[in-house]
Amino acid sequence: MTSARPLPQYLVSRFHGWKATTYAESSAWYRRLVDEGQRPRAMVISCCDSRVHVSSLFGADSGEFFIHRNIANLVPPHAPDGLQHGTSAAIEFAVTALKVAHLVVMGHTSCGGVAGCHAMCSGHAPQMEEQTSYVGRWMDILRPGYDRVKDLPEDQQIAALEQQAVIVSLENLMSFPFVAEAVERGTLALHGLVQDIANGSLLQLEPSGRFVEI
Repeated sequence: MTSARPLPQYLVSRFHGWKATTYAESSAWYRRLVDEGQRPRAMVISCCDSRVHVSSLFGADSGEFFIHRNIANLVPPHAPDGLQHGTSAAIEFAVTALKVAHLVVMGHTSCGGVAGCHAMCSGHAPQMEEQTSYVGRWMDILRPGYDRVKDLPEDQQIAALEQQAVIVSLENLMSFPFVAEAVERGTLALHGLVQDIANGSLLQLEPSGRFVEI
């Protein structure tokens, strides 16, 4: 006995539409992806938020991006403690096995995870402080970012923290030995982006530490 149930009909209909159009027009390409394996040029770490759609944003085809999504597009620090780390495992596979040339951390505006982190760190979400809160313990990753923005005017803090989610993640990426080695060799480049969902713009993290619109 399983708790699984059939898909709702609207998803079934959309699948059949995709199979009859997108797949039918590119079936040889999909078979090639299976026969030759995937060779993505980049890994993208983005948020689970349903409004974030990396493939559409960059017009990417199947096989182009190795995409990992989690709450608030965070990368935890390197911690080989024997526990299960889905994000760390995805990074390891992308860098050491797939040999991606680019690793992009892409944040976004109006991020619920970041807002939750701000509420928790400012003392307005005690439920997230509980050890049983999966979201709270995940958002602990962003506490160093909160410490950097907490003295800003209150109406600027969350937007700044959304950028810190990208910066902290890039800093944590460099704590992985295989990432640092690939960056040092010049075979891997790290990138930081923030998507403004409302106006469609994309901000890029510059070496100066500022986010500039592309």
